[in-house]
Amino acid sequence: MTTEKEAPDAAPAGAGIHPSRVSGQRLIAKTSVVSGMTLLSRILGLVRDVVFARFFGASLVMDAFLVANRIPNMLRRFFAEGAFSQGFVPVMARYRERHDHEDAREFVDAVAGTFGLILFLVTLAGVVAAPLLVAIVAPGFIGEDGRFDLATLMLRFTFPYLFFVSLTAFAGGILNTYGRFGVPAFTPVILNVVLISGAVWLSPRLEEPGMALAYAVFVAGLFQLLFQVPFLMRIQALPRPKWGPRHEGVRRVARLMLPAIFGSSVAQINVLLGGIIASMLGVGKISLLYYSDRLMEFPLGLFGIALATVTLPYLARQAANDSLDEFADTLDWSMKLVLLIAVPAAIGLIVLAEPLVATIFYGGVFTGDDVRMTALALQAFSVGLIGFSYVKILAPAYFAREDTRTPVRIGLIALAVNFVLSVSLAWYLTRIGFAGTHAGLALAISVAALLNAFLLYRGLRREGVVRHGRGWAALLFRTAVANIVMTAALVALQRPLSWWLESGIFERVTWLAMAIGVAVAAYFAALFVLGMRTADFRLRQN
Repeated sequence: MTTEKEAPDAAPAGAGIHPSRVSGQRLIAKTSVVSGMTLLSRILGLVRDVVFARFFGASLVMDAFLVANRIPNMLRRFFAEGAFSQGFVPVMARYRERHDHEDAREFVDAVAGTFGLILFLVTLAGVVAAPLLVAIVAPGFIGEDGRFDLATLMLRFTFPYLFFVSLTAFAGGILNTYGRFGVPAFTPVILNVVLISGAVWLSPRLEEPGMALAYAVFVAGLFQLLFQVPFLMRIQALPRPKWGPRHEGVRRVARLMLPAIFGSSVAQINVLLGGIIASMLGVGKISLLYYSDRLMEFPLGLFGIALATVTLPYLARQAANDSLDEFADTLDWSMKLVLLIAVPAAIGLIVLAEPLVATIFYGGVFTGDDVRMTALALQAFSVGLIGFSYVKILAPAYFAREDTRTPVRIGLIALAVNFVLSVSLAWYLTRIGFAGTHAGLALAISVAALLNAFLLYRGLRREGVVRHGRGWAALLFRTAVANIVMTAALVALQRPLSWWLESGIFERVTWLAMAIGVAVAAYFAALFVLGMRTADFRLRQN
């Protein structure tokens, strides 16, 4: 699979883009590649969630699977895309810039062997300790409704996904460092295809239909890893695992990883904390939070994560070469793009929450009440979308400079705020008899994300890393006016929830597509009228 023009495979040592030649257009092009692949994955992920909602709804079985799947996925943020990537990519970039290809290969082999063995032992321990893990993550499952036993059984099949996906992320980190962004971005598609197949084809054939999802997670993890092997071979970067805990590069990655394990995963810990409390609020609350979170993650993954994935290797190289001005320019450019996209996306999700949920999930065992409760949580999650987006950009700015302690301190503060707010809101909303107690948990997570982003920004500003170039005042004014225009258009097109529940799927899809199209057109038309042009987002570097 080739997604972009690449350097000859026979000479990988010089592959990639030197930071002095990075341009905004080149970064946009690569971000577009990742976004395109991510869009495909997100669309299939949305189809997967629709299938989940239609087949399992907000049920006991779905709650059990989500807990069993959440545990390895949370740890995946530690061992895979989160801490490991934040530690590995900067060191790998340094090796490619300052060492020859063989030294880089030796480093990759040592990392593969050392962390691969650790991952295997962690995975084995997780399978054995499945009952204990479920009890910790979902204490509300302990009882006679069957959720605990089912979640434990599912976890024994989903936990090995941690091993497979972590090695997949490791392979993806290598490919990203060599400028091959498309393949890692495409890989999640495999997970969604397998999960959809498991729910539609396998679940009706099993005595316990929910187990089909657990089996599918295991198979998908293995397929994702195997998919990347040929592409690593093409660039002569397929690891030959060797035990090497004393290798200088391995020790450097470990030093960066240990604090980053927490610092880069605060958002996931916050979600997990919400899940723990949600497990005590009754059957279905975990499922409702899941469906709302997935809709919020769509724009976040489509742009925020894609942009962060592309910019991190460049930031790491610029930091390694002491190109501090270019580093600051790249970060400033990224922050502008996030503002341009994240704010209208958040507003759109808040205003269109009920139409979105009704159009996408309503039907089968997913009821009208489920629509209302999911939409409420979606609105609460959307409040924090700009915070989630900026964390994806600002945290890597620390990691690229090998500063992992500051994000840890900031993460601890955000986690403490989330904990206090989650407990307080859950207690208060339960006390007054409010049905949407889970929405309080979503709101707490959002507030914590906004605080996290603000503190990360303030720290970089104080260090002189964030240097706002010209055009910020104009950008803030133009986007503010454009968002007002867009909001007015959306409000004018609103229809009551009853219409969405009573209408057929064709009517719902047509009206929603029209509303989104009008909103997007109004937003960018307003920006154009106010004088914004694509040239305003050129990244000028020497």
